[in-house]
Amino acid sequence: METKFTELAKQRRSIYALGRHVKQTPDELTALIEDNIKNGPSSFNNQTTRAIILYGASHEKLWDIVIDRLKQEVPNEEAFAKTTAKINSFKAAFGTVLFFTETKTVKEFEDNFPLYADNFQDWSEQSQGNAQFSVWTSLAENGLGANLQHYNPLIDDEVRAAFNVPASWRLRAQLDFGSIESPADPKDYMNDDDRFMVFK
Repeated sequence: METKFTELAKQRRSIYALGRHVKQTPDELTALIEDNIKNGPSSFNNQTTRAIILYGASHEKLWDIVIDRLKQEVPNEEAFAKTTAKINSFKAAFGTVLFFTETKTVKEFEDNFPLYADNFQDWSEQSQGNAQFSVWTSLAENGLGANLQHYNPLIDDEVRAAFNVPASWRLRAQLDFGSIESPADPKDYMNDDDRFMVFK
């Protein structure tokens, strides 16, 4: 059996030590990210996933927004210093993909297909997972590391204002990516018997 895809999936890890020693140009990476999102499956081909791709000062601006917002939530200076160090590791990366769901499209399909209306929100999340996995794995194939963060909804309003985000786009995740400065630790797997059932 062919296992190239499986081997690529194994390369897709959460890499937290990221840098900017990237051989690809922003234009090349943008094309790669856009192609992966466009070719990801979605229910009824409704294509609900949207993305904003940030580089340079815009990438740094995002993580400054996160730090400023979290300062309002973290209880003391010691905890905030740890939080800041963590966010600065994301800021040290080369770029960030902001993943959104177009809620207007989800609502249109709920209205147009009432028999399936209760499913379209769940299906949009599945589309998100498809897009995020595809982009992340494709970056790994090209020697780049990434990690997926979820500071939404805390940062939603600030991100919307900073990047002119349409009102109907709902922020779902932030994928920072860059050169791999230190590899991920070995991955542990749960017991297959607890995960899978096979009937023949």
